[in-house]
Amino acid sequence: MSNPRLISIIASLLLGLGGCGGGSNGSPPGPPPPPPPPAITKAEAFQFLNQASFGATETEAQRVIEMGFEAWIDNQMAQPASLNLPYLQSLPIVQPMGQMNADRVDIWFRNALHGSDQLRQRVAFALSEIFVVSQLGALNGRVYSTTSYYDLLVENAFGNYRDLIEKVTLHPAMGVYLSMLSNEKPDPVNNIRPDENYARELMQLFSIGLIELNQDGTPKLGAQNQQIPTYDQEIIQGFAHVYTGWTYAFSNRFRNPQRNLLSDVVPMVLWPEYHDTGPKTLLNGVTIPAGQTGDQDLAAALDNIFNHENVGPFIAIRLIHRLVTSNPSPGYVSRVAGVFNDNGRGVRGDLAAVVTAILLDDEARPDMPIEIDGKIKEPLLRLTQLWRAYDATSQSGRYPLSFVYVIFGQGPLQAPHVFNFFSPFFAPPGEIRNNSFVAPELEIATEYLNTFVTNFMFYQAFAANSLSTELREDDVFINFEDDMLVAADVDQLIDTVAGKLLAGEISDALRNEIAAMLTLIPATDPALRVAETIYLITTSPEYAYQR
Repeated sequence: MSNPRLISIIASLLLGLGGCGGGSNGSPPGPPPPPPPPAITKAEAFQFLNQASFGATETEAQRVIEMGFEAWIDNQMAQPASLNLPYLQSLPIVQPMGQMNADRVDIWFRNALHGSDQLRQRVAFALSEIFVVSQLGALNGRVYSTTSYYDLLVENAFGNYRDLIEKVTLHPAMGVYLSMLSNEKPDPVNNIRPDENYARELMQLFSIGLIELNQDGTPKLGAQNQQIPTYDQEIIQGFAHVYTGWTYAFSNRFRNPQRNLLSDVVPMVLWPEYHDTGPKTLLNGVTIPAGQTGDQDLAAALDNIFNHENVGPFIAIRLIHRLVTSNPSPGYVSRVAGVFNDNGRGVRGDLAAVVTAILLDDEARPDMPIEIDGKIKEPLLRLTQLWRAYDATSQSGRYPLSFVYVIFGQGPLQAPHVFNFFSPFFAPPGEIRNNSFVAPELEIATEYLNTFVTNFMFYQAFAANSLSTELREDDVFINFEDDMLVAADVDQLIDTVAGKLLAGEISDALRNEIAAMLTLIPATDPALRVAETIYLITTSPEYAYQR
């Protein structure tokens, strides 16, 4: 070997190897670094975004692919909250009240479609389907109050559940909706008894449910394998007496209180003389002693509910239902409930940790599709996904669909009753019910509403698009002009639209049906071809199914 430089290099390498591990005192080499995680596919990004936002878009999917799921969640939780009330308060107070309800729905759509805090907005919508109040009924004329209530859910979407239930309890919208406002202590002479409405619903619908649960959400069983009720009438009465003495801020009287635009949006206040100071029976054998103040009673009662073992699995199931799947396994529920019980830092009720656990769980994106994977997409989310994918807007920039619930069976704070748009326990007869599964969203998939939704998608694709010459100022239209550039090629057009709405995952059956229809439309009419493709995809079972 005649090259001195090469000899020197080899000698140096041999000396290095000897120093690192060749001698008797050397340390063994450490384990190799773990392989990098597999790249996120477009389909996985779409699946994730349809769980965590108001609809996947190709642009946002690329962000997820570049950032990764966990970093995207962290980034979203750091985004400032997009609120509704400031916009409403910036508008002139107008009549009729229907216009103000339209303004409320308008700003809700703007934030749902364009808010940078997509995860917060989606979780707030999920919470609004658990902690239900509705403009339909006693709150119809109190638009500031319902708007403020929704903002409460937006601001606390990643906060602590204990703080959330206290703010919900004292919000005047809830006070009116479930008749806690001006609820007063017993007065046998005047036949006055505390109203039990909120006492029941906070337990049944907002926190623990009707039966005792294991951490995995399965029922606890008592003697003779019977389910164990979480509360009885005595406990309902105890909580009803807790919730006495609260009414509008700034009112100069408790009964028939005065209200104004400010008292509609700030917490209710306590009138001690109307609060029952007697002892009260709560959950798990706890008794509030006599002589406490209304504030003390409220804190004790909400602590009592918050620390009940049911809350973790109850909230886990409800949020998993709204975000990911209708039929989570007991293991999935248990893992999320465990995070509710302790976020890893000794904190109970951390909703940010709960949401993260739900979205990052292996069951949220299983390696292999399973029979009970995913859920039916809520009708309103089918609309928002289409609008986000095709940059829907109007000439005025508004989305004033105040009666959206008439068409889709859903609208922001427009549930028909406190039990939401559908029951979490709904199972249509047939295969789903026979296998003890549930499909909550199918409760509003009636023949009547399905016809409305299908007709709306037809109108959106064929009439309410950027090429229409007959749009009114507030008509919301989609823009599919880019798709028209590839409309001459049937397969490329289907790939393009399916890429925007289905992450490209379109079945052969649906593809063949669309292709057969498109061959009947001349290539010289690209707009009609695109409209037909969008319509057939948005009304397909594949689009209605959230993986």
